[in-house]
Amino acid sequence: MNSSTSQNSLFIQPHSAAIRVWHWLTFLLILALIVTVWMNATLLNARQSTPAIVSTLQEKGVTATPAQAWSVAHYYGEKMWDVHKILGFMLAFLLLARVIIEFRQPAEEKIGPRLKSALFGYLETNHAGKKKDLRHFLIVKYSYTLFYGLLFVMATTGILVAAGGELGLEGATRHAIKEVHGFVSYLIYLFVFFHLAGVIRSELGRDKGIVSGMIHGKGK
Repeated sequence: MNSSTSQNSLFIQPHSAAIRVWHWLTFLLILALIVTVWMNATLLNARQSTPAIVSTLQEKGVTATPAQAWSVAHYYGEKMWDVHKILGFMLAFLLLARVIIEFRQPAEEKIGPRLKSALFGYLETNHAGKKKDLRHFLIVKYSYTLFYGLLFVMATTGILVAAGGELGLEGATRHAIKEVHGFVSYLIYLFVFFHLAGVIRSELGRDKGIVSGMIHGKGK
């Protein structure tokens, strides 16, 4: 691949410092959220840990009932969920910050104008190669807007679950909100996986420089 191919890539664009900081903080927070979910589903899962706790204590000469062992495992699981909630509130704050950043962005770096420019270019060009590139660009960028929508749903439902008692949300209503929260969360984790795979593929292909562009902010 030559440098001109990379320089002509639609994905090599300038990014403000605010966007770059937001991007990496959001990535790290989502990664941390994934870790908390994984920890509670495996190492800190009360149901799975209870037999191991009972067995370990018996080896040490301490007798504990399954109910007592479950209480210990559940305690640490709840502590991890507390960490998950804190991270969730931080992510909600970042989502609000993203909206503010968008309003303060230079016009040429805002999502709307970039999508509008690419869409008009796609509709006007008759060049097959360029049309294909623009279609790919539009699909990727529109998927980012979907990602923001999923983030909003995840943050909103997460806050409702965390503050459900104070808001009077109990029983079936709170359970339904929790189910939506869990489902959307996994969609976001799936999006992050495909995003990473796409970035790696692009970096190794015709869009070399896409990662460094999100670090130092320079476009083509």
